[in-house]
Amino acid sequence: MHLVNELPGVITKPLNRHADSRGWLIELFRDDELPARFEPVMGYLSLTLPGVARGPHEHRDQSDGFAFLSGTFEVTLWENRPGKEHTKMVILAGEENPLFVVVPPGVVHAYRNVGSQDAFVLNFPDRLYAGEGKREPVDEVRHEEIDSEFKL
Repeated sequence: MHLVNELPGVITKPLNRHADSRGWLIELFRDDELPARFEPVMGYLSLTLPGVARGPHEHRDQSDGFAFLSGTFEVTLWENRPGKEHTKMVILAGEENPLFVVVPPGVVHAYRNVGSQDAFVLNFPDRLYAGEGKREPVDEVRHEEIDSEFKL
């Protein structure tokens, strides 16, 4: 995995497509390549329509592990941890640049489908959504008011 120096703890890993006559396979992540203390506990798939953005939001305790494999996404991240400089980073990811991105707590993140077709994103967070049995508060801080400042 590759550490992105602009935002400490954000990691991107280029994903390799192995194709043959049957189709293709992409290895998303391996336990022996994940950062220390990032242990995914659930996974989900989302579909994002063309032109639509998800986020921006951050987590207090949760890290997200996103796999961008289809379509074209503009992934925007910015620093929001106390004592850190408010650095912004934008990555293009998707079918032409498949990536696995680990976003640590305190880094605000959003993505927009900038392609012309519906596109999928896989997420493997290291915390259960709403906790065990969905009985806890959701670990999410919304930042829609920042949207215009960061031009998502």
